[in-house]
Amino acid sequence: MKTTLEQFGFTATINHHGAELVSLRKNNTEYIWEGNPEFWGKHSPVLFPIVGTLKENTYRHGGKQYHLPRHGFARDRVFELVSKTDATAVFSIASDPQTMAVYPFGFELQIIYTLTHQGLTIGYLVCNRSDETMPFAIGAHPAFALPGNFEDYHLEFEKNETPVYHLLENDLISNRTASLVLDNQKLPLDYALFANDALVFKKLESKSLTICKDDAPLLTVAFAGFPNLGLWTKPGAPFLCIEPWFSYADTPESNGELSQKEGILSLAPHGNFETKFSITIR
Repeated sequence: MKTTLEQFGFTATINHHGAELVSLRKNNTEYIWEGNPEFWGKHSPVLFPIVGTLKENTYRHGGKQYHLPRHGFARDRVFELVSKTDATAVFSIASDPQTMAVYPFGFELQIIYTLTHQGLTIGYLVCNRSDETMPFAIGAHPAFALPGNFEDYHLEFEKNETPVYHLLENDLISNRTASLVLDNQKLPLDYALFANDALVFKKLESKSLTICKDDAPLLTVAFAGFPNLGLWTKPGAPFLCIEPWFSYADTPESNGELSQKEGILSLAPHGNFETKFSITIR
C-alpha cells in the first residue's frame, strides 16, 4: 500500500512497507531514484535501530548475543499510517515479539513526511517504551535520480572545507581516511569516487549539500541535526545517495557491546528523541 501527498505543487509518495519515500515530484520532474533492481532496488530506506553493518552482524546486550542485518529491520517492516492531511503523513511501527527477538527493547518509531513550499521535510520520532536505557541509531538513505551523464553533476558543500571520510573494509569502518579536494566548495561527481563503496563522514562542517547539474542547482539536502553522513552510488548507476546519519557501521575493533558502539545514541527509559532533515527543490 502507498500513500500520496499533494500540496504546494509537490507530490510525494510513500510506501507503507518501510515507510519508504518512493517518489518526490514537481512539474512532472522526478527527484527520487526509480529503484531499478539492476543497480539498487530501493529508493529511500529508513535505517533503524542500527546504521551500517555490525561486526559479524552481531551485538551483545545484557549478557546475551543478538543478530541484526545491515541497517536494521525498520526498512523491512510494514508501517501503520497514523494520520494524514494533504501535506503531512505520519507512519509508525512498534516493538513486537519479532523485533524483541533481535532487539530487546520496547519502542515506537514514527516517520513524519511534510510537504512545504520548498520541498519535503522528513522527521523521526523514537520513543523508548522500556524501563531501561535504549541504545539505538537512526539514519536516512535517500537516492536522488541523476538522469543523463553522471559527470555532468557536482555537489556543492555549504562550507569551504576539506572533508575527510573513512574508507569501508568488508562493510566496516576502517581507520583509513582520505580527503576530498573541493574547488570553491564544489565536488565534481565521478564514479571513481565510489570505487571502494560509500564515503563515510564522521564529521562535516557543512550541514547541507546541493546537487547541481551544469552549474544549475537542482536540490539541497539540509541535515543540521545529524552528526554523520554517507555518500554512495554504484558504478554506472544514475543516482546519488546523500545519507544523514546518527552513528555508522562498526569498526573492526568493535567489542560488540551495543551500548559501547561508536556513535550510538542512548535514550533514557520512556524518553523520546526527535530529529529531521529536509529536501529543498531548487
